[in-house]
Amino acid sequence: MARRGPRWYFSFRSPYSWMAYRDLTGSHPDVAERIEWLPFWEPDESAQDHLERNDIALPYVAMSKEKHLYILQDVRRLARARGLEMVWPVDPAPRWEVSHLAYLAADELGAGREFIDETYRARWELGEDISDPETMGRIGKTLGLDPLVLAGAHQDPQIRERGLAALSSLHRDGVFGVPFFISGFDKFWGVDRLPDFVGTVRAHLDRHTVKED
Repeated sequence: MARRGPRWYFSFRSPYSWMAYRDLTGSHPDVAERIEWLPFWEPDESAQDHLERNDIALPYVAMSKEKHLYILQDVRRLARARGLEMVWPVDPAPRWEVSHLAYLAADELGAGREFIDETYRARWELGEDISDPETMGRIGKTLGLDPLVLAGAHQDPQIRERGLAALSSLHRDGVFGVPFFISGFDKFWGVDRLPDFVGTVRAHLDRHTVKED
């Protein structure tokens, strides 16, 4: 099997992933353009049943109250350090497949990166409910995409198949949280590990360029 290139796993749910996205695209656009982008989310019941039937177990652990309270403090601290204005969204009925499968639909239509940007902005800057299909439809309209396609992506059998493949990739790579970066055999977890990941990717690209010369 061919060795996969550098990649990162992101999630719209995670504020750390949002900040990693801002750091990656704002400070390291050359690396952002050369790596694979892969979504991470907690599967719904239907997807979980499929994974279990195929002996795929995702290493997701529910968050304790103590960890949640720490994250509230930590995220505000990190956001201030970056000069980011953020709000903490309220998720009345979280369905993470709604936004992440909508991303896969937008990506198929050639607007994956634009969708990521709008969805992160909706959740972490505007405090909107990205589990609401209507929010996905509005983002689709903003991007010039069919709003019904994005709003209904979580119910589309073909998009759900792509989603199952993405979740299987999480299992193969041993991803247990986001942001998660992989370069060769090296793995990096957390927004503070992004510079190390960038360094390994650039070193690899430099070696590849020297060999071609």
